[in-house]
Amino acid sequence: MTSEVGHYENFPVASWLCPAAIRPAVVAIYHFARTADDLADEGQASASERLDQLLAYRAALAQCLSGQPHEAARWPQVFGPLARAIEHHRLPGALLHDLLSAFEQDVRHTASGHVYADTAELLAYCRLSANPVGRLLLHLYGIHDDASLRQSDAVCSALQLINFWQDISVDHARGRHYLPADALQRQGLRLEDFSAGAAPEVQARCQKVVCRLCEEARTLMLDGAPLARRIPGRAGWELRLVVQGGMRILDKMAAIDHRSWLQRPSVGKADLPLMLWRALTGANLSLRRPAD
Repeated sequence: MTSEVGHYENFPVASWLCPAAIRPAVVAIYHFARTADDLADEGQASASERLDQLLAYRAALAQCLSGQPHEAARWPQVFGPLARAIEHHRLPGALLHDLLSAFEQDVRHTASGHVYADTAELLAYCRLSANPVGRLLLHLYGIHDDASLRQSDAVCSALQLINFWQDISVDHARGRHYLPADALQRQGLRLEDFSAGAAPEVQARCQKVVCRLCEEARTLMLDGAPLARRIPGRAGWELRLVVQGGMRILDKMAAIDHRSWLQRPSVGKADLPLMLWRALTGANLSLRRPAD
């Protein structure tokens, strides 16, 4: 677990909680997702160039999943370890392809200035960008029942939404817009209103939008959080800490009156004792705050 709630920052790649038997597979999946994320987001490439690179990356994944030699692939440092993880753990290829679909969607939406219509459309994106991460990790732990998968999806989607509301200023600067249109319309707002120069009355309405979106994410997290106490051993503790990382970000958002477009909240080492205590007791997982 790392100190941030981000796109692929919830993989337990460096945690002592991650069992040695599955750690190489976890690291391989992480590097697969991280490299694809960089193709979609880093550097100065055009949208069409990014999509071409992701298409080539998808072709390399298909080759890897088919068991064909990967040494000549464009990304051997990614697909070599991934091929071994696929062979040893029978990783579901559809989930890996879903992650690439999310990156492609990000590129297209950024290029077009797309604004998500509502939370339902955002959750459909989360089913590609976030939920596969949890399902892949559950697969490595040998957990496949429907109830666990549903709760894992809730946690992962909640983490993705929390990341969106944490990173409003960062995403807007990159041309990525996740604030849903219906939430803006209810307050008579535009994306441009989320700026330091907006009038106080406008910022108050922006605050209401972010507050409600955070409460939706909190509710989703609480729906999935019981999974962490049903999973035994290290996997359960890892998930408890991931859940508490997301909850801590929500607390910090509330502490700045949900004005995260002005100040980006983050979690650091100083938060770890509280997160560990809450992971142990689960004391904050039965509280539901009504949205304003």
